[in-house]
Amino acid sequence: MEIKICGPGCAKCDKAYKIVEKVAAEKGVEATITKVSDFQEIAKLGVFSTPAVVFDGEVKCVGKVPSESEVSSWLG
Repeated sequence: MEIKICGPGCAKCDKAYKIVEKVAAEKGVEATITKVSDFQEIAKLGVFSTPAVVFDGEVKCVGKVPSESEVSSWLG
């Protein structure tokens, strides 16, 4: 599974990254979690507001930090 956290590196982006990382570890999900800060790359994903979370190419969350329960449901 590939998870991308999109944003310029602000506090909200960092928080989203930490939440995704924590929930993935708790569920034992093997995932590559990367930060995407290049706005051209972010726009190619169809994201125009940050922070955003993208799971395997599917945008799951835009413009807010997801809750742990939201991330857990996305991980299945």
